[in-house]
Amino acid sequence: MGKLLAVALVGIAAALVAERLMAFRNKLNASREIAPVTLPNCRLIKGIEAGSEDIEILPNGLAFISSGLKYPVLKTPEPDKPGAIFLMDLNEDHPKAVELRISRGFDLASFVPHGISTYVDRDDTVYLFVVNHPHQKSTVELFKFVEEDSALVHVKTIRHDLLTSVNDIVAVGPDSFYATNDHYFSDSILMFLEMLLGLTWSNVVYYSPKEVKEVAAGFYSANGINISPDRKYIYVADVFDHNIHVMEKHANWSLTHVKTLQLDTMVDNLSIDPHTGDVWLGCHPDGMKLLYNDPENPPGSEVLRVQNILSEEPVVTRVYSDDGSVLQGTSVASIYEGKLLIGTVFHRALYCEL
Repeated sequence: MGKLLAVALVGIAAALVAERLMAFRNKLNASREIAPVTLPNCRLIKGIEAGSEDIEILPNGLAFISSGLKYPVLKTPEPDKPGAIFLMDLNEDHPKAVELRISRGFDLASFVPHGISTYVDRDDTVYLFVVNHPHQKSTVELFKFVEEDSALVHVKTIRHDLLTSVNDIVAVGPDSFYATNDHYFSDSILMFLEMLLGLTWSNVVYYSPKEVKEVAAGFYSANGINISPDRKYIYVADVFDHNIHVMEKHANWSLTHVKTLQLDTMVDNLSIDPHTGDVWLGCHPDGMKLLYNDPENPPGSEVLRVQNILSEEPVVTRVYSDDGSVLQGTSVASIYEGKLLIGTVFHRALYCEL
């Protein structure tokens, strides 16, 4: 009887594991294939070889690019090389990526930049917020951009118990922001178990020097975050749930859910066209390929454009898609005056003229 019970329990456990693995494959869109969509005037950006995970473009056309992300569950091409922030002037005829110098005193050796956001103060001072993962922890680094020196001056490092596994950030003041925690746990093994079990413990946190609080929860993996041009709505991408959550921002910085736009791809970062309000998405068509990162079967890339996201029938257009032969693991797409920058988690970056 005891042996029969043991066999039964093993069988039940095996069935549960098999069910969870299948559900996890579905979350990763494993084996999903999409038709290629090419753009006519594109070139790979020289100098960016180890990723361009997030891109933030100022109103004047200066684009910041974060590079060198090391993520616990993903293979990285240069694991021992510190990360960097690049700058491109999209007003130039042939814009180039220039690595920004970072002020002394900042621990560059452990710099692992992830999501970024900018804030232009009333006196035109430009602040760059950078999600950082030194020693596999999560911090937010605040820099002041000095354009004439092509430099970033480190202002301060922000740490908090609620900022546990930060992925992306959107600045709403010179020292305040919303941030996504893509996992509840920060340990890589527990992260994987959290994903495998399908726990919806991911959240969004509001931070200011005076107040820090959770403002939204219940995500599988809250990833990219951004704000509408009128500053009334916050958009959050849930990469494992294949959707975008639209939330209304209130005077006390709390958020309330307005709608969810369901998609058929893994949405990473969100960029907003300041003129039209269109939402540009960097997406992963097959997340399983991203995890394995096999050179013989590389992860593909996908860029979506969402028009009229607040309407009852938003228009979703696939602007670009590639099987990985050109660009692998797209994480972001940002637009400026007919010019499109497409970034990746660990690969290169693409510059296109639309």
